[in-house]
Order: sequence, then C-alpha cells, then structure tokens
Amino acid sequence: MTITVLLADDQPLVRAGFAYFIDTAPDMALVGQATDGAEAVALARATTPDVVVMDIRMPGLDGLAATAHLSADPALAGTRVLILTTFELDEYVFTALRAGAAGFLGKSAEPADLLQAIRTVHRGESLLSPAAVKALISRFLAQPEHSRPAAADRLTALTEREREVVALVASGMNNDEIAAHLVLSPHTAKTHVNRAMTKLGARDRAQLVITAYETGLASAPQQSQ
Repeated sequence: MTITVLLADDQPLVRAGFAYFIDTAPDMALVGQATDGAEAVALARATTPDVVVMDIRMPGLDGLAATAHLSADPALAGTRVLILTTFELDEYVFTALRAGAAGFLGKSAEPADLLQAIRTVHRGESLLSPAAVKALISRFLAQPEHSRPAAADRLTALTEREREVVALVASGMNNDEIAAHLVLSPHTAKTHVNRAMTKLGARDRAQLVITAYETGLASAPQQSQ
C-alpha cells in the first residue's frame, strides 16, 4: 500500500530535502507541498493524504492552527499529522498533540527516521515513547494552569482494565510491552487500546496520552528540588 504524504514547511531547502526522501521511498507518494498552514489545510482537503508532515513555525496560519483545522474536519478523519520541530523539546509540541497531531519528530532526525515516523503514524501508532515526549508532557502539566485533573467522569465509560491500559499507554508502552506487563496476548492488549480510544473519542494513541494526563489517570513525575 502506498502512503500518500503532504509536506508543509516554509523553508525551501528543508522542504526540498524532505520531499526528495519521501518521494523516493518505495512505499510513499508525495501528493503536495505547502509553504504555510493555510496552504497545507487547502491541499489536505484537496488530496486527503494519509499523513501530513507539518512544520510548527510558519507564516500566517502556523502548524498548530493548521493541525487543529485538519483534526476538526470529518473528511480528513483518516489523515494523521506528524509535527516537525526544530528543537526536540519544542514548547508547542504538547499543544500540537492536543490539537490532534499523532506525534513529533525533530528536524535533526536522519532521513530513515523521518520515513519510519511517517510509517508509524500511518499505522495509527504515535511517536510517544522517547523520553523527550514524557519530559515535555511533565513540564507542561507542571505549570499551575494545568495542574488540576479534568473531571473524572470522562473516564466512567472505561473498565478498570481499560483504565490500566490507558495509563500504560501514557507511560510510553507499545502494545507488545503492555501485553507482557499485564500477561495478555498482543491482540488482547490492542483490543483494549482500541476500545478505550473509541469510548474516549480519541483519534489515536497520542490523544489517549493527553486524556490520561488531563484526567489524572497518569501523573507527571515529581521534579527534584
């Protein structure tokens, strides 16, 4: 199956480099290039790509706002957004995940890492395992305005097992790791994850992580003094 990809970045040299590697990958096809968020949204609606590789800092409509527009469009429910960042711990990454992004990748990544990241989010998984993501979420939630858990009734639809699985997803575990931790089959672990996503209205695993932290199901590690 060919993965269709839309690339959005306002830097011509960076965009050209990423475009080359994407378009020469045997399992991918580049369906468009955008120089800003507004163009990315328009092209996405015209081409319905499988994955949008989105820069954050762009003129006009930035990558955060563009991601929110794409996530809110029912016609693009099957499109996943992979955020590109200049710095691994970009302060806007958490906001991008809340807006519906499936994960993020630093611009310093190797070409092979970019292609693998695209394949990962296309499969419905998320780039949430690196310690950098956990540190970012912890730092964001440590801020006073995000310190209180959201209403617990958001979790009432989940079974105890599903709550446990969501908490493990938030810790960075993949399905195989969850299965081993709970002594389940990988298929059963995946089923629990998918059911939790459906009940919580989550697009992907990234949204499960956001919900886990916002509801207090997962907690940010205490920072050493």
